[in-house]
Amino acid sequence: MSGNPGIAAAAECVPEPEGGVEAIAHWAKQSGIDLVVVGPEAYLDRGLVDACERAGVKAFGPTRSAAAIESSKSFAKELMARANIPTAKFAVCDSPAAARQAARRFGAPVVVKAEGLAAGKGVTVALTLEEADRAISLAMEQRVFGEAGARLVIEEFMEGEEASVLAFVDGERVVPMPAAQDHKRVGDGDTGPNTGGMGAYSPAPVVTPAISERVAREILEPAVRAMAEAGRPYRGVLYAGLMITAEGPKVVEFNCRFGDPEAQAVLPRLKSDFASALLATIDGRLDEVALGWDERAAVCVVLASGGYPGKYETGFPIDGLDEAGRMEDIIVFHAGTRENEGRIVTAGGRVLCVTALGSTIAEATRKAYAAAEMIHFQGKHMRTDIAAKALKRISH
Repeated sequence: MSGNPGIAAAAECVPEPEGGVEAIAHWAKQSGIDLVVVGPEAYLDRGLVDACERAGVKAFGPTRSAAAIESSKSFAKELMARANIPTAKFAVCDSPAAARQAARRFGAPVVVKAEGLAAGKGVTVALTLEEADRAISLAMEQRVFGEAGARLVIEEFMEGEEASVLAFVDGERVVPMPAAQDHKRVGDGDTGPNTGGMGAYSPAPVVTPAISERVAREILEPAVRAMAEAGRPYRGVLYAGLMITAEGPKVVEFNCRFGDPEAQAVLPRLKSDFASALLATIDGRLDEVALGWDERAAVCVVLASGGYPGKYETGFPIDGLDEAGRMEDIIVFHAGTRENEGRIVTAGGRVLCVTALGSTIAEATRKAYAAAEMIHFQGKHMRTDIAAKALKRISH
């Protein structure tokens, strides 16, 4: 709730009522809202879907207990282990000493993950043990992620190419969407620290039809069955962050929501009615819905504040939004923006996401960057190699 100038162009933004998720659900009931779509993981973890259900309001998203597949990395890893879902070997650690010991057992490179929700920034791919030690100290001793870093999951490093598959899940049925590929590192060539995502594209050529079938059979469907068996039936969108390895697809992480920016590359390709898919998911009748997808590709480029994901300044005026938005097949999604004295200004680390549709990934990439170049604000940073892996793969 409250929103930003982007969503304000299409919807009425209202302040969040005091009183937490129960107050939001009560407001939705009193306001005659037919469908609540919960976007942020924090509200799913707080139980907004549960509160809406108690209030008699339809809500899209998993319950609080099912949202643990994202909010608790140890729960997710243990679920995968029970269900024989392919993923990296791991250790759950409750102390810095145990975490450092686990890192040495796996050897560098090694992955250090905060147990709880950390806004996409709680993961470090440590190339050396010294780097792993620093990540462990930041999370567990300096508490840069708060309570999310009180416990860590240490994982073996997986070689391969990352991809993401989102799926509608109605408690039993799984309907995957076209694959996408995110770009987590802040710099070109996958350099620098992890971010919440610097751009994405769909389809992802690394996810071949054969790989896609394996993702459904070996990962998504077993996960949904395991959640039901655990007494946490899953409804909503299930996001599988994957590593496509030499042995096949393995899970990097699960998210309990539409991943950002992947959704901004996938959903613009949806041709069938979005609300119908959401309602069928809630009502347990996904078998009645046939999703139609645009054959064209989509590429989105994130425009971030200088310094992100570290310290950055905000409040800088943004120019060129109208011009970029008027371009054919372009959608400009707002993230960290606000209005100030009639001007739209920066208000976050990831400021905007520029999505383009094109007949090929190459065409969509050209369009996205042409539109992104029309937008200006002080300190603007963007990667210049979004979709480069796809273009390289296609050219071979």
